[in-house]
Amino acid sequence: MAVDYAVIVVYLVGMLAMGWWGMRRAKSKSEFLVAGRRLGPWMYSGTMAAIVLGGASTIGGVGLGYQYGLSGAWMVFTIGLGLLALSVFFSARIARLKVYTVSEMLDLRYGGRAGVISGVVMWAYTLMLAVTSTIAYATIFDVLFDVNRTVAIILGGTIVVAYSTLGGMWSITVTDMVQFVVKTIGVLLLLLPIAVVKAGGFGEMKAKLPTEYFDPLGIGGETIFTYVLIYTFGMLIGQDIWQRVFTARSDSTARWGGTVAGTYCLVYALAGAVIGTAAKVMYPKLPSADAAFATIVKDELPVGVRGLVLAAALAAVMSTSSGALIACATVANNDIWSRLRGVVAKDGEERDEVRGNRAFILIMGVAVIVIAIALNNVVEALTVAYNLLVGGLLVPILGGLLWRRGTAAGALAAVAVGGASVTGLMAGYGILANEPVYYGLIASLAVYVVVSLATKATDPAVLTAWRERLAGRGAEDPAAPEPVTV
Repeated sequence: MAVDYAVIVVYLVGMLAMGWWGMRRAKSKSEFLVAGRRLGPWMYSGTMAAIVLGGASTIGGVGLGYQYGLSGAWMVFTIGLGLLALSVFFSARIARLKVYTVSEMLDLRYGGRAGVISGVVMWAYTLMLAVTSTIAYATIFDVLFDVNRTVAIILGGTIVVAYSTLGGMWSITVTDMVQFVVKTIGVLLLLLPIAVVKAGGFGEMKAKLPTEYFDPLGIGGETIFTYVLIYTFGMLIGQDIWQRVFTARSDSTARWGGTVAGTYCLVYALAGAVIGTAAKVMYPKLPSADAAFATIVKDELPVGVRGLVLAAALAAVMSTSSGALIACATVANNDIWSRLRGVVAKDGEERDEVRGNRAFILIMGVAVIVIAIALNNVVEALTVAYNLLVGGLLVPILGGLLWRRGTAAGALAAVAVGGASVTGLMAGYGILANEPVYYGLIASLAVYVVVSLATKATDPAVLTAWRERLAGRGAEDPAAPEPVTV
């Protein structure tokens, strides 16, 4: 394993070096939180694909393939569909708003009264998303170094917190680009073909497995519908995703770069399912489907390649974890703490704001590591995160973008009722049940429409200012001088 260890150590040291580089570059709030809004199409595509394809998409995607066959691709596939929908229909308008958070967008649209409550819901989502990614370190480091779960979480979490705190979005962007390359080589170009060959090829896989393993709908229509509801719609409204949209240097970068990233996700989804299906042929009686990835890597890959593929798994986890962490800290500082204190930043305070946002990343990072150590179930934590996001914020966000008659009162009611309904129904039906997000979303939509129609329409001046921002006018951001065209 010495060669494998060397590959992993070089990778981890490289991540910390990128953090140091980012610290030297991030000199303003815009640079620190959204990379100066100046990423070119290739870097934007790579980093967007990196953040949405995390440990759940890699380790979990292979696990679903092990359990259900090719239809196990649906979870990651719906993530790709959501990213495509966001890129094609909404990303250009979102990028033109020149804001830092989803709650700022809600304030612009509804007149400045939706920020704190929506910020709390978004903060809970990003916190749990960061926690789930951090928990995934335990699986990878257990294979690498045979360390216990707590040590693994602290080791992986500390590296991510370190480079994220040092350089903010610039560090995360550069590390994500490296992680995207490592992930592509490790999973798509190495693990996928090796797994298929070791399983005897597709003919042997079909001969040894039940036919439902090759049924594209084998996982079940209700499960696919739930994935669409949670992950496809979740991609449209998550702070972690929007904060990446804000880094695009232009409308076309956001639209076409995101489309490329979404298409990549579709390919990645199928690759994970095929790898899992091959693992089922080779190891038909694993104690857990989620062990499929680690088992096939540990037992079937040659020295050196094994280290690179494990580095790819680390890359997947770290990219999602760092993106969720900076999103969580941005919401906590800008949408909750600053608003509760009544602090409004002035242009001359940009440098001080870097220090404040850096402190919040560190604080949130420590909290994420502590919670990750305390929790055991990744799927439950991820379900809680997406249920809160979709149930509480989908309706007011899409309503604000698509329905002129939506009001601030309707938005606030939708956030409160949707979030409370999802939370209460999860307590009643169980965290993994489908009903909480179904009924919570229906309740949120009904309240939004009824309250909006029953209250005074949004001030025309607010709507005029909103349309100006959507058109790219009326918002100046202190971005850096020249675009990054990588």
